[in-house]
Amino acid sequence: MVRVQSLRLFFCAAACLLLFLPSLDAAERAAGVQLGYGRGFGFLLNSTVSDFAQGFPLDLRYGFAYTSLDPGDPVAARRIFINDGTNGTPTEEGRAWDLRFDLLYDLELFEKSETFVFAGPRYSNFTGSFHYVGGNEQFDVTSRQWGIGGGIESHHRLLNNQGMDLVVSAMLDYYLESPISGHDTTYKPGGGDVNARRNYTFGDADGAIRQPKLVPRIMVGINRKFGRRVDSQRN
Repeated sequence: MVRVQSLRLFFCAAACLLLFLPSLDAAERAAGVQLGYGRGFGFLLNSTVSDFAQGFPLDLRYGFAYTSLDPGDPVAARRIFINDGTNGTPTEEGRAWDLRFDLLYDLELFEKSETFVFAGPRYSNFTGSFHYVGGNEQFDVTSRQWGIGGGIESHHRLLNNQGMDLVVSAMLDYYLESPISGHDTTYKPGGGDVNARRNYTFGDADGAIRQPKLVPRIMVGINRKFGRRVDSQRN
C-alpha cells in the first residue's frame, strides 16, 4: 500500500511539474496527440518540456492514453466470477486508461528530423464489461496495474511549419500482475483470493481476462511546439 501511494504521488508530482515549468518560460514546450493501435485502437495525449535546465540532456513528458479493446472470454469470465449460467447472448466491451511519464533523449541522428528514445513508468486502469442479453446478467471486471515502458519515435517538420511536427512512435509497455476483480470476487497473484469460485485461481482469471501485460503500440500524430527556441526561429 505504501508503494502504491508513493507511485501515485510520483505521477501527481510529475503532472504538476509539467504544468509549472511552462510558467517559468521554459525554452521549449510541446503538446501532442497521436492515434494508433495497441491491443486495440486508441489515442494518446501528451505534454513535453525541453531545455528547462542548462546542460540537462533529457526532456520530460507526461501522457494520458485511452484504448478500446477485447476484454476477454465472456463465457469463462461468467463462470470464474459469477456462476455457471449459460443463458443469454454474451456481449463484451473493454477499455483501458493509462498514465505515463517518460524521459526522452534526442539521438541527433539526422539534420532534418529528430529521433528520440524514451522510457518511464506506467499506470493502467482496465475495465472489461460483460453483458448477457436475455440472461439478466451484467458485470465489470477490473484491474489496476503498474508497469514500465519505452520506445523510439521520430519527429518530422510538417508542411514546413517550424512549430508543427509529424510524429511516428513505436513503443512497448510491460505491466506487472495485480488483483483482478469482478462482481464480489477478487483473484490475487500471490493467493489470498476473495470469494473465489470453486477451485479457480488467479491463473484462470488471468487466462480469461485480457488486462494489460506486454503491450506493443504503433502511433502516429502531431506535436505542436511552443517556447523561446521556436519563437526565435520564427523571427
